Amino acid sequence: MPNVGKSTTFNFLSKLNVPAENYAFCTTTPHQAKLAVPDPRFDKLCAMYKPKKKAAASLNIWDIAGLIAGAHEGAGLGNDFLSNIQSVDGIYHVVRAFESLEIMHVENSIDPIRDMDIISNELQMKDLKSCQKTLEDLEKIISKTSDKFAKEEKETLLKVQTCLEQKRWVKDCDWDAKDMDWLNKHLFMTAKPVVYLINISEEEYAKKKNKFLPSIKQWIDKNCPGKMIPFSASFEKGIIEAGETENPESAISKIINTGYEALHLIHYFTCGEDEVKCWTITTGQTAREAAGKIHSDMEEGFICAEVMAYNDLIELGSETALKNAGKYMQKGKTYIVNDGDVMFFKFNPPKKDKKK
Repeated sequence: MPNVGKSTTFNFLSKLNVPAENYAFCTTTPHQAKLAVPDPRFDKLCAMYKPKKKAAASLNIWDIAGLIAGAHEGAGLGNDFLSNIQSVDGIYHVVRAFESLEIMHVENSIDPIRDMDIISNELQMKDLKSCQKTLEDLEKIISKTSDKFAKEEKETLLKVQTCLEQKRWVKDCDWDAKDMDWLNKHLFMTAKPVVYLINISEEEYAKKKNKFLPSIKQWIDKNCPGKMIPFSASFEKGIIEAGETENPESAISKIINTGYEALHLIHYFTCGEDEVKCWTITTGQTAREAAGKIHSDMEEGFICAEVMAYNDLIELGSETALKNAGKYMQKGKTYIVNDGDVMFFKFNPPKKDKKK
């Protein structure tokens, strides 16, 4: 299950009783929310199969307290907050773009561009410190052993250092396949995808106008590209408190799905009378890897995958009709799974050790 962290409080998503008092650092520990990922295809498959159980895909969102200037040096409990951000797969960067005398701001004024500069700079500086520390350690290893892999890692980290010194995010620099292997080891915060959630007032959200949005979009495009979604936390909170299960004006579905897409995640489905389940994989994964999401034994003993394209299944109305139309496919282990595939796996269970 993918994890997405946030750079400021976003309690209404979780429906949890998370502290949200009107002073800085009232939340000092991350709070987790497990949210179902909206997918109309899943709903249609459940209506078709009428299963005893339903299991939608989900996204873990961690509510991480905001950063202040100097966080990379420990200001405002910054080291703890930054380590929380380091452990997630992607970042929802919540940006305040509304004015209110009732809700204080740690900088005592509303300036989204300043706030975004602070967050971006703190993440860059923390990554740069980490990179430089690792480079020092690698230099010691290379001087003693001339280790080949240490030299390769050093080469990649020197590129990272240059990228960060130029005030660029690691995700926005150019990397080859060898570099990517080393980057995956280090989990740099600026290597993570970002979705910007611009928190505006209810009145502005209804009018779809806010004076800060044009300059925020310019900053994003210039400094750290990512999707931008205006929303109103106050409006969303009101929907929840009113007990509304669906509201066409809510931005929640868009927020969740955009975060999912930013992580390059797709769905495949397993369907039957017992259960319809939505499985999460990364774009480009094979049928064998997809089988491993269900159980490692299925990946190890993989024989084949029986595949139905979602659109074909819905159009024809049943598995039987799809088979009669010659569209029930059998695929091997190298088949690249498409978003929305309905799959059934055949595999040989691994042989058990008789002695054990």
